[in-house]
Amino acid sequence: MIKFIYFDVGGVVVDDFSGNDGWKQFRTDLGVTTAMDDEFMEIFYRYEDEVLVGRDVETLLPILREKFGLNIKNNYSLLEGFLKNFSENKYIWPIINRVETKSRIGLLTNMYPGMLTAMNEKGILPKNNWQVIVDSTIEMLKKPDVKLFEVAEKKAGVTGNEILFIDNTAGHIEAAKAFGWNVYHYDSSNHQESCKKLEQFLSIQGFV
Repeated sequence: MIKFIYFDVGGVVVDDFSGNDGWKQFRTDLGVTTAMDDEFMEIFYRYEDEVLVGRDVETLLPILREKFGLNIKNNYSLLEGFLKNFSENKYIWPIINRVETKSRIGLLTNMYPGMLTAMNEKGILPKNNWQVIVDSTIEMLKKPDVKLFEVAEKKAGVTGNEILFIDNTAGHIEAAKAFGWNVYHYDSSNHQESCKKLEQFLSIQGFV
């Protein structure tokens, strides 16, 4: 029996770069050209693993300036650049509101330092009664590391098939399922349609 539901943040609760052109727009704003694109992506993702477990994302600015000769203003913030392209997933808010009347809920997210706080300040993160928030930058572990799932279980106070995990990344879903959790793979390419399907799934489970 499911007693706790974990929601992913980026691409599920919040409309981030998943399934849209926000990531492309972010790179364009930095001055990254098509010719630079592949190498920029390689370098950025090389350091992202460190950012997800606590490294300040702003420390990447000098690296990007030097490597690509980007004319990035001194007061520019990568974190603000990301959030500029993020928005609320308005279709999932009413679903979460109904779910929390029947189940304990939490957030389980790979995040950049300070981003959850910034999302709250921007008003794009639902202000629900999240019983647990598992943030990769706080735990210094990231999905799909089994150790992070162990932390999430301990914080939720339930184990295995008592947990339902909703995420938009196949690798995270597969790892959580192998760990013994119930899972739901959310499609970020069309939030309106995906939330209809999620609502139908949760209705069958008795949560909406």
